[in-house]
Amino acid sequence: MPWILNDAADQSGRLAVITGANVGLGYYTALGLAQKGADVILACRNAEKASTAQAKIQAECPTANVSTMLLDVSKQASVKQFAHTFNAKYNKLDLLINNAGIMMPPFVETEDGFESQLATNYLGHFSLTGALLPTLNATPGARVISLASLAHAWGGINFQDLNFKQNYSARLAYGQSKLACLIFSYELDRRLKAAGATTLSVAAHPGVSATSLTRYMPKFIQPLAPLVAQSARAGADPTLYAALGEDVLGGHYTGPDGWRQMKGKAVKVGSSTASRDPHTAKKLWEMSETMTGTRFLSDL
Repeated sequence: MPWILNDAADQSGRLAVITGANVGLGYYTALGLAQKGADVILACRNAEKASTAQAKIQAECPTANVSTMLLDVSKQASVKQFAHTFNAKYNKLDLLINNAGIMMPPFVETEDGFESQLATNYLGHFSLTGALLPTLNATPGARVISLASLAHAWGGINFQDLNFKQNYSARLAYGQSKLACLIFSYELDRRLKAAGATTLSVAAHPGVSATSLTRYMPKFIQPLAPLVAQSARAGADPTLYAALGEDVLGGHYTGPDGWRQMKGKAVKVGSSTASRDPHTAKKLWEMSETMTGTRFLSDL
């Protein structure tokens, strides 16, 4: 049976952090959680846009408890500062939703020397999760939700050139970043289970959704998007299911139930063989730790 938000239990007293929550999928994920009573932190890189989103959510849901914090996941320094500020203020975290992302931009190298899609979609969230994991593990029933994509099946992990500094392909770099998110979600689940932690690591994808991410797609394709895409509000449902579904367990992956998982109601879905390979996961994890300087709990 597909899942809908009305199926979710009241979330009063639970705290959620959503990256990139000022627009699109992140915004509707935040709105859905607020409607169910959760306290929601919009973790965004632009304070003005975050405040506008906060006001919109509170206008649509007057009882919402929504706040904002600055976070640019493409910058490791910003991730570290956010985690320091959060951990100094809060001693619990029920939901970490690693949502922020960019899709197929021209090649840009971040201040840390990373290709921008790898930095934003994956490495920033890898570091953020590592920094917040002690707080998550101290919170009964906590979950980490990683946002993947149908694009995870476009290729593999280019271990010889993770940052695509040679022969940059915006499409393949995007697919790699989303495959990395999914591999990370599964590997984090394995490590949490091995450590006896109760935190769940879950992944979700929105199918094909009409969001601002499509702005870098070829102009001849953009007019076709409304024909195959569902709304951003509908696209947020798999994320909300991953966050709130009572039948969701660590290692599960959610997405739309329609043709080729492009649109539809939220259900559990499968993923590529490459995304579930533990040897690839171990290598990617070790490289990610080295690149970011992030060290997860010793027992993970």
